[in-house]
Order: sequence, then C-alpha cells, then structure tokens
Amino acid sequence: MRDVAASGVDVLGMAGGDGSQAMVGTVASEMGLPMVVVPAGTRNHLALDLGLDRNDVVGALDCYGEAVERTMDLADVNGHVFVNNVSLGLYATVVRSAAYRDAKVDTTLATLPQVLGPQSQPFDLRYTGADGADHHGAHIIQISNNPYGTTLGGWGSRPRMDTHMLGIMVLVLANRGDVPAFLAALATGHPERFRGLSSWASPTLEITSDSPIEMGLDGETKVMDPPLRFLIRPTPVRVRLPPQAIGYSPAARSLGWRTSLRRLWTIILGRSPQ
Repeated sequence: MRDVAASGVDVLGMAGGDGSQAMVGTVASEMGLPMVVVPAGTRNHLALDLGLDRNDVVGALDCYGEAVERTMDLADVNGHVFVNNVSLGLYATVVRSAAYRDAKVDTTLATLPQVLGPQSQPFDLRYTGADGADHHGAHIIQISNNPYGTTLGGWGSRPRMDTHMLGIMVLVLANRGDVPAFLAALATGHPERFRGLSSWASPTLEITSDSPIEMGLDGETKVMDPPLRFLIRPTPVRVRLPPQAIGYSPAARSLGWRTSLRRLWTIILGRSPQ
C-alpha cells in the first residue's frame, strides 16, 4: 500500500473488510491522500457507518470519480490502527471460532446469548472507569473508533466518525442472576438498562492484565502484551463517498427530527453544524 501511495496516485482504495480498510486508512493518512471504501468484506461495519450501501460493491467504485469527501478518525491500540472496534473478553473467544465467520451479526452484543453461561467468569482486565475509579475484571470490554449510538434504532452503529473520541463499553456480570437479566434487557432492545453495562467516551484508555490479552481487532484475532494503550490518532483520513450514497449511519438517522431541525437551523444561520 505504501508503494502504491508513493507512485503518484491521487487516491487509495481497496475492496475488503474493516481490517483492510484500516490498512488503507493508515497509509492514506500518513501520505495525505483520500481513501475509497469498497465494501467487499464479511460484515463491512465501516461502510455501514459511513452511509454506504454494503450490498452495492460496484456502486462504491463511483468514489473514484466525482465524490463527496468527509474526514474520519483513526483509532489506535499499541501502534495498530482500527476503524471499527477492538473487543476483549468473551467476544475475543467468539472471533476465534469458525462459526463466527458464518454468523450474520452486526454487533458484539448480538452474539452474547451464544456464549454467556451462569458460570462464566470475568476476564483479568484492569482499567479506569468513567467514574475515575480503578476496576478489575470484566466479561467484555469493547473500544470503538468513535462512540456507538444509544437509541434503539441506532444501536450497533456510530452516528459520527469525527468526534476524536473512543467509545468504551464494559459488561460485568457480577451475580448469577445477571445473565438472564442482561439477556432480557437485550431482547427488549435496551441493553443500556442493564446495571452491569456501562459506556462512556474518552480520548484515551489503558487496559492492563497479568498475561497477554487476546482480542478481536476489526474482526481479526490478535494477541498483544499489556498494557494496551488506546487513543485517537491526531491526523484523520479523508474518505470519499459516492454522490448516491446516503452518507449517514443508522444511528445518525435515528437521532430524531429535533436534532435534524437544529442542524438545519445552524446551516441557515451560516454556522457549521456540530
């Protein structure tokens, strides 16, 4: 990818999934080039959150012609870029399985009923929570490149990709009755109501352990030595979208008419919508 970027091209692109797009984004950001996302991977979460049609691979090629540009953050863990998320704990074991490749899931939480059991133990993962206190042990920690939406219609996608913040979600099952309680909250479409699920946004995060940490990094299995240091890289990447793309994720579309009206009003007043 670096050889291609140095050959004098005007744009970089690759047909592939989130891991491939992270590679392109890394080099494009370093070289100051825009990138094109062609959704030809397994789940294509990034394409969804950019507002691309994940079923229209050929249509994505229009980005090489006239296109709309927007900026996108690049998240980093110990020098490795990720454009979607890093999942630790139970989900990392799911990523290892062959069945995961065939599963049609869009979010980490959607796989939990298959792996949670009454005897499941928290993993040795230590971190500082949103409350500023040190915590030891979690069943799942997911760190995303920008926070996920919290509304029912937007759960599992990110309303924005340029907030310069990490989205952090932690699931802890402290008691035997927590598993059915969490699955019940998940079934109603409101997992955020479960007391053992916490989420917040932060520009950085550090997670440590007494042993190497297994993870799913943009859907690929990886093991890293602790501590894991997460951050948003200072230089974003310019992403090209085809004119026919909707350009918004499900989370952004579910923000509601009041938010849309407020953004429209700021544009009318000549201000940049926040």
